[in-house]
Amino acid sequence: MSMTTGPLLGEPLPIELANTAYAVRGRPREGLPSAEHLAAWLESVRSRLPLPLPSELVVTEADLASARELRASVRALAEAAVTGAAPPARALATLNERSRSAPRWRELRWDGRPVALTHAAAPPVAAALSAVAEAAVDLFAGPGLAALRACQGPGCVLFFVKDHPRREWCSAGCGSRARAARHYERAREGR
Repeated sequence: MSMTTGPLLGEPLPIELANTAYAVRGRPREGLPSAEHLAAWLESVRSRLPLPLPSELVVTEADLASARELRASVRALAEAAVTGAAPPARALATLNERSRSAPRWRELRWDGRPVALTHAAAPPVAAALSAVAEAAVDLFAGPGLAALRACQGPGCVLFFVKDHPRREWCSAGCGSRARAARHYERAREGR
């Protein structure tokens, strides 16, 4: 069974989490309505997390609440960043709380060849959300912040990192809708 958790656009993990609050035809959608949806989202980004997740991942309602709170903080910080506004103090506090909630360390193992393994001092979901929060710190404090954008597609509420000079929308679909809306407006004005 495939669960819809929102679009995965290949953005940095904090933006992928932020984009689990999305819109379809201008109507808001919740990509994380249940713990099962959070588990599905974590599974979909598993290869991008800096630490391993167990194959049988148990996600609780408390994990879901924590993920939604982190998502709200990342969205508020992204909105502040793209508009040039001061970020809300609560969003900063939440991001920093999540970031420090699961200390991680790397160990070297030598089973025929050297392998680095990452471990965390927290349950797997808390550790994964902590890693997403740390990635958000890196995004908002790093050079990637200048490329962070809010999609201007009609009805879109997603964020993206502009990775190409000509990129203006989060996806090709939003670009098509924006061009169609412009065309419709020009045609209407011509009547």
